[in-house]
Amino acid sequence: MSENKHDYSCPVGQENCRAINAISNLQLRTTELETQVQTDALTGLLNFRGFEERLEQEMERTRRLEEPTSLIMIDIDHFKQVNDTHGHDVGNQALIHIAGLLRQTLRKLDIPCRFGGEEFALILPSTRLAPAVQVAERIRVLIERMPIKVGRKKIAMTISLGTTSFTPIDTLSPTEFLKSADTYLYQAKHTGRNCTCHPPIDLSTEKAAVSSKERQDLFAAFGRKEP
Repeated sequence: MSENKHDYSCPVGQENCRAINAISNLQLRTTELETQVQTDALTGLLNFRGFEERLEQEMERTRRLEEPTSLIMIDIDHFKQVNDTHGHDVGNQALIHIAGLLRQTLRKLDIPCRFGGEEFALILPSTRLAPAVQVAERIRVLIERMPIKVGRKKIAMTISLGTTSFTPIDTLSPTEFLKSADTYLYQAKHTGRNCTCHPPIDLSTEKAAVSSKERQDLFAAFGRKEP
């Protein structure tokens, strides 16, 4: 909820008005409660409720400003084995570890969420598909290279990712947009895991939309040499 900007006047003309103070405190408490309702207690990321609200907002922003919104769905590979082998406390530490890596990797305007269980969702405002896939791959490699440390043990983890984008000409609902990203996540999980799946990308189109350095990174990410 945005901060209330109303200029209230004391009904009895007092300089330090109890009524106005009570209203201000109530507004502050309401904002705090709304934040708590939308926050995952374990990781501190937005929870599913917060994710739903922000996804709808960013899709509306895409329609108004004609800037694409990308969505990355993440699933931790074989997470049940982590819980079964090391216990749920270690499983929780793994979720916190990955949430921290996501925060380090993303821009301030990006929106990381704990979707539920061992799944995360990343909303990338003003981001086309090709750069979103690069972000997904960067996260995948980082998590693979940064095992969780539990005492003297290091527990390696990998993730599967599904990535897609919503553009101004698309007519998808938030549910359909999510289902599209989830379909690519399902594909990644069933083609070996530890990979990113996404719709086809026209690199010739993307080439005109990025800088020289971004072009080099883009073609390298897809195992191609720039013509």
